[in-house]
Amino acid sequence: METQQFDLVRDDAYAVWRDGRLAVRPTRIEDLVVEVADVAALTAAEHAALLDRVRRCNMAVYVETRPAPGRDDKQALRALGERFGLVSLDCNHLADDDGITPLSVHQGGTRARYIPYTDRPIAWHTDGYYNEPPRRVRGLLLHAASPAAAGGENTLMDPELLYIRLRDEDKGLIAALTRPDAMTIPGNDEEGMVRPAVAGPVFYVQDGRLAMRYTARGRNIEWHPDADVQAAVAAIRRHLDAPAPDVFTARLEAGWGLVSNNVLHTRERFTEDPARPRLLYRARYHDRIAGS
Repeated sequence: METQQFDLVRDDAYAVWRDGRLAVRPTRIEDLVVEVADVAALTAAEHAALLDRVRRCNMAVYVETRPAPGRDDKQALRALGERFGLVSLDCNHLADDDGITPLSVHQGGTRARYIPYTDRPIAWHTDGYYNEPPRRVRGLLLHAASPAAAGGENTLMDPELLYIRLRDEDKGLIAALTRPDAMTIPGNDEEGMVRPAVAGPVFYVQDGRLAMRYTARGRNIEWHPDADVQAAVAAIRRHLDAPAPDVFTARLEAGWGLVSNNVLHTRERFTEDPARPRLLYRARYHDRIAGS
């Protein structure tokens, strides 16, 4: 697959790609939503509708209307992934043995040390930004089994549209963010999570497609001290924090979910109903959604 549109000297190829992406981008959260009966058994029309959204902005939100009674939501999520060509699960050490992670509040144990297992807000990031290149996360599915009593909204943005904003502002920003040493995640050997330091670019091209690894967190991350990199990091934050028609906010209700090529996202603080705690299932993949 050609990648000339991502070559900083090929403004002609970039302009064609850019105009095509902007022409089809959704501008309302409603444009991302597809009603489906049961994600474990998508119809051809439901699959096509979800894939259409993913092709236009790397994500889609589904709303289930008739899931099978007593269904295993984790198995349903796995079946959904397989339908989109997602088979290589990222079996990180906090996932269950089947590679799928239940996201809920933990008061103790290893998971309680990590923000996704608390009720605290999570800043802008892509999943698996600390993974080594062979294990980069390219596909991400979320399924809400039980939402929070209040809060927990996600804000979402297609990394390709952020790339366009930055490149249109200054190609030097992209040059800095594609440096192989732009962002380093220090190693971690706590509580069985043995991981070496991982340096890499923010934007990268794999199999001809643009992807992104990013976190807005301030701790346990090392940005290259070069002035151009520092300016580019500041530009990312400025664009992500600015209102825009291609930045979407949604709260995943019960039976709702996200199908994506690991888009940028946040999570707001939430409160729980003790009788019905918040529970989401997350599946990360080393694959990209087939056909997107």
